[in-house]
Amino acid sequence: MKLKEILLDLSVENMIVLGNVDIHVSGVSYDSRTVGKDYVFFALPGHNTNGSKYIDEAVKRGASVIINTLKSDTISVTQIVVDDIFMFMSVFCAKFYNYPDRELNVIGITGTNGKTTITYMIESIFANSGIECGVTGTVNYRYKNKIIEAANTTPQSLDIYKIMREMVDNGIKHLAMEVSSHALSLGRVHGIDFDMAIFTNLTQDHLDFHKNMNSYFEAKSMLFRGLGTGTKRNKKYAIINVDDKHGKKLSETEVDAEIKLYSTVEKNRADFKAENVEITGNGSKFDLIFNDDKAKISIKHIGLHNVYNALAALAASVCSGITFNKAVEGLGNSKQAPGRLESINATDIGFDIIVDYAHTDDALKNVLQTIKKIKPKRIITVFGCGGDRDRAKRPLMGKTAVEMSDFVFVTSDNPRTEDPNKIILDIEVGIKRVYKTNYKVVVSREEAIKEAVIMADKGDILLIAGKGHEGYQIIGSEKIHFNDIEVAKKYIELKNAPQGVEQKEFTF
Repeated sequence: MKLKEILLDLSVENMIVLGNVDIHVSGVSYDSRTVGKDYVFFALPGHNTNGSKYIDEAVKRGASVIINTLKSDTISVTQIVVDDIFMFMSVFCAKFYNYPDRELNVIGITGTNGKTTITYMIESIFANSGIECGVTGTVNYRYKNKIIEAANTTPQSLDIYKIMREMVDNGIKHLAMEVSSHALSLGRVHGIDFDMAIFTNLTQDHLDFHKNMNSYFEAKSMLFRGLGTGTKRNKKYAIINVDDKHGKKLSETEVDAEIKLYSTVEKNRADFKAENVEITGNGSKFDLIFNDDKAKISIKHIGLHNVYNALAALAASVCSGITFNKAVEGLGNSKQAPGRLESINATDIGFDIIVDYAHTDDALKNVLQTIKKIKPKRIITVFGCGGDRDRAKRPLMGKTAVEMSDFVFVTSDNPRTEDPNKIILDIEVGIKRVYKTNYKVVVSREEAIKEAVIMADKGDILLIAGKGHEGYQIIGSEKIHFNDIEVAKKYIELKNAPQGVEQKEFTF
C-alpha cells in the first residue's frame, strides 16, 4: 500500500507531511530493531526513553517514513509530524491493516479486577459451542494454538491491529480483549469498533497515573462512550455490574448500546441475576435467572468475585449469539486462569498453597474472604506492592492483609526503580494504624516464600499474592526470572526432604 493511500481521508488535526508520499509502505514499527525496508517508524515518547533517539537507526535499517511529534533536520526520508502520535498510530495502523476490527465481534472488558478470568470464561464458552475466540490480555495474547507473550494488558495500537489482522486471516471471528485504563487514556484502543463492553468493578488502583478515582472512572467510561461510533451497524451491548457503585453510575450514563446488567444482590434489578449463591472449597454454585430462563450453575472457580465474573462472561456470550444452554454448559467447563487462585499441590506436607495475582486492596480482600470460607486452621499471607505505582493503595493492602490473615510476610513485588524498603514502609503505615503485630518484613521475595513454607503446618493455607502468573521480577530496570509457583515448589521439596529444613519458630 502506498503512503498517500493510507493518509487519504485520515481525520487528523495539525498533521504536517514533509517529503514524498508516493512511496510504498511494507511495514510499520515503533521498535527500531524490527524495522525493515520501506517501513514506517513511529518515534514514540516513553517513560524511560524516547523513540526520537532511534530515528537514525530506523533509517539505517530501511525506514522510509518517520512519524514524530517534532520535525528532524538531520534525516532525508519522508516525515510526518503530528501532535498526538499515539492517536495517529492507531488510525494509521487501522487503515494499514485494513480495519480487521470490522470483521470481528470485539468484546472489550474493563474494570479493576476480574478482566483476565472473564476472558478465560468467554473463551471456554465459545469453545464449547465449537467457536474459536481470540484473546488479548494480561497473561498472553492467543488464538488457535498460537501464544504471544504479553508486554501489556492491552498492547500498543499497532500490535492490536496486527494481531487482529492475523486472527481474521486465520478464520477467527470473535475477540475477547482486556482493556486497561492506561490503554483508554493513551489512545491504544482509539478507533477500535467494539461490539460490546463489559464493566467489572472499580476499586483503588493506578492513582499514580489517574490521580483520583473520578479520573480513573472517566478513563474506564471511555470504552462505553465509544460504542456505536464506528462503521459497524450491528447492535451494541454494554454489560455492567450494577452492584458496584461506579457500575450503577455507568448504567445511568447515556450510551449508544443496549445495556445489560448483572447482579448478585436481591434488591438490584438485573438481566443476569445470581441467586442462592453457595461458595465451597471446590468451586461456586448459584441459580442463574435470565429473562424467563433459570439454570443451576456450577463452576470450578472459588469465591463470590468469580460469580460476578461468570455472570459477565455469560452475558457477553449470550449477547454474541451463543444459546443460553450452551453458554451455561461451557461455563461449567471453564478452568481457572493462570495465577488466579491457582493451587499448588502440597498435600504431602498437609497444607495448601494458593498463588493469586491480587495486587489491589479489593482483590486481596476478595481472595482472603474466599480462603476464609474454606475454614483453614491458619491463613499465612506473603505479599508486597509494586514500585513506581500507586503509593496510596499500599497502606490499604497492609491493613487488609494483617486483619484478614493470621500471619503476614511483607516482602517485595516488582520494586522497579524504587527502594523496596521504602515501599514496605508505606505498607507498614496501614498495618500500624490498626495496631497489628502479626507480621514480619522479609525484603527478599524468595526468602519470604521460603520462611512462609517453613512456618505453614497441617490445615493451614499459604497465600502468595501479587504476581500470580508472572514469570519475572523487575528490580531496577532489569527483568529477572522469578515465578512464585516455582519458588514455592522448591521449598516444599526441601521441607519434604528426609534431611528436613531447619524449622523456625514464630509467635503470634
